[in-house]
Amino acid sequence: MKRRLLSAAAMLAAVTFFALPATEAAAQRRAAAAQDWTRVAARTPEGGFRMGNPNARIKVVEYLSLTCPHCAEFAHEGSAGLMAAVRTGRVSIEYRNYILNGVDVSAAMLTRCASPVNYFAMTHALLGSQPTWMGRARTVTEAQRRQLAGLQPLQISQQLVPILGLDMVGQRYGITPALRARCMNAANLAEIERMKAAAERAGVQGTPTFFINGVMQNVNHWAQIEPLLR
Repeated sequence: MKRRLLSAAAMLAAVTFFALPATEAAAQRRAAAAQDWTRVAARTPEGGFRMGNPNARIKVVEYLSLTCPHCAEFAHEGSAGLMAAVRTGRVSIEYRNYILNGVDVSAAMLTRCASPVNYFAMTHALLGSQPTWMGRARTVTEAQRRQLAGLQPLQISQQLVPILGLDMVGQRYGITPALRARCMNAANLAEIERMKAAAERAGVQGTPTFFINGVMQNVNHWAQIEPLLR
């Protein structure tokens, strides 16, 4: 009888021992499923900004320009669906700036002064309001043009921020004048230039260009991208 009691106790202990990790694993799975991964963002070693689960099965990289109308079109058509996929943890999205012109350089540098989560919010805001802030470039006076012509590229980018009204946009996303002064620097500009050079070596020729799990895609509309994420 004593041997049977010990055996039963040992069996109970074994059941408890093996059941506990399974319960914890299930709890972890439920917690992961409940997490909103759109609230998780970070800088990447490549110079981009990633939103979502860093261990997502599907990793999307988008090379974009803030002055590109096609990028704005994709954001308008696909942001809701893409963010829904990112929210689940199954998909992550990384934005990498691919500069096309001087105005783009100025805007890209400023967005990169924001926190990672605010970087995405500000990027979406600028893509959605392109006609407003880009339109201000056409109002630059002749005197301002002469002043800008005598500056270095970094100085031009710094001066364009208030001219385009980007300073006021930046403040809505936590970029104070003091932070902007510290962040709009040579290192920021060099990182953007390195990222573009790396993109061109990878075959990027325009925006938006998408990579899914490291493979460049020959499509750039949400209706074409969405099936690939499924």
